[in-house]
Amino acid sequence: MDFSFSEEQQLTRQMVREFAESEIAPRSAHLDETQEFPFDIFSKLAALGLTGVTFPAEYGGSGMSMVDYTIVLEEIARVDPGICLSVAAHNGLPCNHIYLEGSEAQKRKYLVPLAKGEKLGTWSLTEPTAGSDAGGTRTRAERDGDSFLLNGSKTFATHGSVADIAVIFAVTDPAAGKHGGISAFILEKGMPGFRPGKRENKMGCRASDTAELVMENCRVHESQLLGREGAGFRGALRVLDSGRIGIASMAVGTAQGAFEAALQYSKQRRQFDKPISEFQAIQWMLADCATEIQAARLLTLRAAALKDAGAEINLAASMAKLYASEVAMRVTDKAIQIHGGYGYVKEYSVEKFHRDAKITTIGEGTSEIQRLVIARRILESA
Repeated sequence: MDFSFSEEQQLTRQMVREFAESEIAPRSAHLDETQEFPFDIFSKLAALGLTGVTFPAEYGGSGMSMVDYTIVLEEIARVDPGICLSVAAHNGLPCNHIYLEGSEAQKRKYLVPLAKGEKLGTWSLTEPTAGSDAGGTRTRAERDGDSFLLNGSKTFATHGSVADIAVIFAVTDPAAGKHGGISAFILEKGMPGFRPGKRENKMGCRASDTAELVMENCRVHESQLLGREGAGFRGALRVLDSGRIGIASMAVGTAQGAFEAALQYSKQRRQFDKPISEFQAIQWMLADCATEIQAARLLTLRAAALKDAGAEINLAASMAKLYASEVAMRVTDKAIQIHGGYGYVKEYSVEKFHRDAKITTIGEGTSEIQRLVIARRILESA
């Protein structure tokens, strides 16, 4: 496939890069320290059309392609992976799930304000006892006339304490098996019995809010059911396939940002009367980083192009997410090594890139889950 970018895509990259460098970079360290959620930055991203990147204009979106979306996420992550995580989670999870599975009325009521950035979304499948094994879901939704009563809790919900609209999963039919009885629901901030719980104090991506969601006899009308009853897990898998392309894009941008910082430092730092970039040991690290980033980028773009073409993306998305996330960890580690002792202090950005990169190997399916998905698909095809 030819991944040469159109003039419009190059302009998109330039626009997002300029925004990230002027609006996000000056506040990145402060947001990392304080864990404040930057509502004002989110509003500015909305004004640029970046809170509903791939959704049609009729639903408040920008109508861009999945390849465009990878460009957007990479450029934001290059400056601050935490802000990128929020953009990816908002676009790729609640917005995308409502777009894929929602009724026309639900799209009008919820997707439009989400895509316009008027509302902030969260999406949560994970529970204290149900991570990679979503079949361990314990949150229950018991039918009561034309409503459901929800009881349980979710954890690690991006935007959990700040979101206006939530997509959550609950068991509606315990007898239907580990996955067949799970349904998805749309909840709104302020509903009786629905509230945020503990806000997590995280290792990285600290500008992106992460918290518990708690349901205590939360009454939800059946019109809030997202998709068919019992089909929530299948819908989640569709959402996660696309979401993994987003996380891969974030990983590529994170690696790129750390690489650029290391490259610049290597040309400025002098030892033994010459820049350390003239030492073969440093050159080989830079060469390895540049090669792996490009390989990860191409895998990610391939998955995005397949998505745009309407093709099956399960295997391609898992490969991109697995490889790009592990490249991000290797590159950020080498970036610290090139900085030496300075790489270990917060005055330099590479230690933050390393902390931020780790979540890409965990969120939306761990590296181990990706390997299971990839192995299953290649064995099936054989």
